Amino acid sequence: MKKFRFGKILDTGLTYCILIAVAFIFFFPCLWLILASFSASGSIYSFDGFFPSSFSFATFEKLFTDTALYNYPKWFFNTLYIAAGSCVLSTFLTILTAYTMSRFTFRMRKPMMKITMVLGMFPSFMSMTAVYLLMTQFGLINQRWGLILIYAAGAPMGYLTQKGFFDTIPGAIDEAAKIDGATNLQIFTKINLPLSKPIIVYTALTSFTWPWSDFILPKLLLKERDFYTVAVGLMSLGETEFARFAAGSVFIAVPIVLLYFFLVKDMVNGMAAGAVKG
Repeated sequence: MKKFRFGKILDTGLTYCILIAVAFIFFFPCLWLILASFSASGSIYSFDGFFPSSFSFATFEKLFTDTALYNYPKWFFNTLYIAAGSCVLSTFLTILTAYTMSRFTFRMRKPMMKITMVLGMFPSFMSMTAVYLLMTQFGLINQRWGLILIYAAGAPMGYLTQKGFFDTIPGAIDEAAKIDGATNLQIFTKINLPLSKPIIVYTALTSFTWPWSDFILPKLLLKERDFYTVAVGLMSLGETEFARFAAGSVFIAVPIVLLYFFLVKDMVNGMAAGAVKG
């Protein structure tokens, strides 16, 4: 009995040690970036080993006041505009697609599901050349709403998690509503949507974070500095502006971290309920 208890304690101790080590490996770069954002010199070449030799809050002040060459507030607004617009439109289209695939049967339903699953296996950057040519032909280069359209157009391809959530809502509820004279639109808006808060939150959050942190597409389509997102703008900083780069990276992470903390419960519930076989 004592041997069994000792083995259990040893196994638990080893598990916690491994988890702490893994957590430290993932946390250390974040800690380093945060400390680097307070570097007084601003250059990575003045670091004493891994960390800055002196610290100051001036970098964050400079980030928002010195906008002649690097207009971080403008980049932040561009990022927020694109992410918020994409979030609203992408969530709307994805929820509609998932609900349609879950609740209605039509001739091409199964083939469409198989096609979207196959297309989802290909990386998105494979279509970048075609996207750039199309945006050029439609005059959407340096247009923020052009990015919103692209993000929203691709969002419904990832509808399977949302479909799995709608599959968990009993179809008998819909049948009872139809008997009472409710239309399909009324069933969707007054019955299923109120029951779908977790998956709507999950969809909105993922639809917001993708354009919020994306680099490749904004870099491809936004050529003028005033239209840069934060990701593109920070990559344009010079080598002597590393502290500003770190400060901008830390600040842009704050809103999304707060969103995750406030919405994590609904997000986890949405993922868990949607992770079923459709």
